[in-house]
Amino acid sequence: MATNRVAHTVWEGELLKGSGTVTFDSSGIPGQPVSWPSRAEQANGKTSPEELIAGAHSSCFAMALSHGLTGAGTPPTRLETKAEVTFQPGEGITGIHLSVRGEVPGLDEAGFAAAAEEAKKNCPVSQALAGTTITLTAELA
Repeated sequence: MATNRVAHTVWEGELLKGSGTVTFDSSGIPGQPVSWPSRAEQANGKTSPEELIAGAHSSCFAMALSHGLTGAGTPPTRLETKAEVTFQPGEGITGIHLSVRGEVPGLDEAGFAAAAEEAKKNCPVSQALAGTTITLTAELA
C-alpha cells in the first residue's frame, strides 16, 4: 500500500530578506523556521531544504542498511549514520556524503562496506536523488 507524507511551507517576503516556516503535516512535528541565510550561510537555529534532505537521506539509508544486513543473516546491533548535503549558492546541491559506523556481530569490514554500498544504491531517497553525486564512508565500530 502506498503512503503519502505531507509538509508545507509558508514563505513571506523576498528571498534574501524573507523567511518561512516549514510544517510537517503528517507527523505533527512543530513548524521549523527557514531562511536564505540559514541555507547559504549559518544555520542560527533555523533549518534549510538541505538539512531536511540530510535527515531524510540518513534515516532512509539506515533503514535500508539494517534491512539488507538482517536479510543476509547479520542483523546490526547499532548503526550511526550521517548525511552531509553540500549546497553551493548559484549551483545548487553539489553532493551528498553518507557515513555510517556500525556494530554488526559476525560481519567483517569488507562485508559491511559491501552492504553499505548496496544500501546507498537501493534506498529510496538515494534513488530519488540519483542526479546528485553520493559518496559513502562505512566502518565497523
